[in-house]
Amino acid sequence: MIVIVLPVVLEAKVKNYSIAVLEGDGIGPEIIREGLKVLKAVEEVSGVTFSTTYYPYGAEHYLATGEVLPDSALRELEQNNAIFFGAAGDPRVPPGILEIELILKIRFLLDQYINLRPIHLFPNVVSPLRNDKGIDFYIIRENTEDFYNGMGHRFDVRNDNSLRQQCVLEMKRKRYRAQVSIDSQLDIKEDYAITLGLMTRGGAERVFRYSFDLARRKGKAKVTSVDKANVIPHLYTLWREAFSEVSKEYPDISTEFTFVDAVTMWFVKNPENFGVVVAPNLFGDIISDLGAGISGGLGFAAGANINPGGVSMFEPIHGSAPKYKGLNIANPIATILSGGIMLEELGQERLGRLVREAVTAVLRDNVVRTKDMGGRATTSEMGDAIAAKVYEISRGIE
Repeated sequence: MIVIVLPVVLEAKVKNYSIAVLEGDGIGPEIIREGLKVLKAVEEVSGVTFSTTYYPYGAEHYLATGEVLPDSALRELEQNNAIFFGAAGDPRVPPGILEIELILKIRFLLDQYINLRPIHLFPNVVSPLRNDKGIDFYIIRENTEDFYNGMGHRFDVRNDNSLRQQCVLEMKRKRYRAQVSIDSQLDIKEDYAITLGLMTRGGAERVFRYSFDLARRKGKAKVTSVDKANVIPHLYTLWREAFSEVSKEYPDISTEFTFVDAVTMWFVKNPENFGVVVAPNLFGDIISDLGAGISGGLGFAAGANINPGGVSMFEPIHGSAPKYKGLNIANPIATILSGGIMLEELGQERLGRLVREAVTAVLRDNVVRTKDMGGRATTSEMGDAIAAKVYEISRGIE
């Protein structure tokens, strides 16, 4: 065993950050372990320190106690500087329970209104596209409104003599609460369902400002707005109006509108044309997975749920992969990159770049490759390699 002792890289601000750790389900504990391993390396070369507190919430906790995430735990999470999350999902738990009562509850009630997905093709990572111009853009998804708001109802009327149905729909956010009364009459006797989309001007504007600020910070010349205003005009003309107004504050950044169906084609045909792409919640959810697909797969897809003025949550966008649990074969790069985004959002942009450079260097060396990359390296071996690169690269930073 070789121990390398390196000098500390001086940062402008040396600070301790409290990190809430939710390992989650399936491969979650394994990939989080590697993410924290790399953060430990960053800690040792920078003087910035991390205090971690582990929280048990996930499938095992739910199956043992019947609770997903109590309000008291949410208040505790909010006292941290950031949340580092693994993955949620377990075949023993019905779909929707963990997703809604854990992930969405954190997003909504901590007002994490930005969902950030960097789309970047790293060296020696295979893309299904024949593209020699590079893939390097950002998808920003509005994260608390649109159709992901919980306001919906199913009407079971086949055994009901009345065609008239009523219900009250509610949603709760940190910014506001909404209540909508539905008095519905369908003149055929069939079961039916309703889901409402909701968008506020303020909710859209703040996402656009973050998008334009990110474009400036990352040196991107264009922000692309995605919607479907031609067939869902009430929601998405408001979206377009807000985008147009905010864009006036950023005359140095060019803009364009595109429909969501068209943008899927352009992602495949000309991904190099995009800088920052901003989309409503539903469409952003869909196109961000396409972005992951064209840039090498979910093993490289980092994500962040951001409240710029509050507590943000950082996670890979892949699932819990329960069949790989405990096998030490999952690719931890998406989790490690999510940790890098966390550093940037905490104001340590230099250290965030260090993490990304370490990942890039390991992939460029093309020696350590996990199973999804056609290699034999374990989850922990990939984490070791990236942590070692953090030490190596830091020696060249003055």
